[in-house]
Amino acid sequence: MFFRRLHWIDTFKPLIVPSYFGGGAFAIFLVRQFIMTLPIELDEAALMDGASRISILWKIILPNSGPVLATVAIFAFMGHWNDFLGPLIFLNQVEKFTIPLGLWFLRANVGEPGLPKDNLLMAGTVMATAPIIIIFFAAQKYFVRGIATTGLKG
Repeated sequence: MFFRRLHWIDTFKPLIVPSYFGGGAFAIFLVRQFIMTLPIELDEAALMDGASRISILWKIILPNSGPVLATVAIFAFMGHWNDFLGPLIFLNQVEKFTIPLGLWFLRANVGEPGLPKDNLLMAGTVMATAPIIIIFFAAQKYFVRGIATTGLKG
């Protein structure tokens, strides 16, 4: 109802904009746990040098948070790439369908009724999975480091 009042139905805005405000509980927990492992001495030294809390965040905490931010980005990309229900609710035009909706549409509406379309579905699924695999292997170093160091103390 809220997105209808904003005239965002049949646009990508309800799929994109809400993710900027929180990113989900898992992402918030992961980043919090990572920041808790950073030594408090870094903050104290910066405060003694005259840095403000905002400059500590921008100049000390964020540069050290690269692995966890890469991990959150990978999880967010995978979640949005594979999202089926959100686009199903908000998108009406076939031209705007995301890949999961396109595969569902391909399964249901292409060709003659009753004929198997498994070859088209398998080709589409490989094409849909390839970007996720490529991004995972490209960012695997950051992903493993972000998961391994989150929650460790000391």
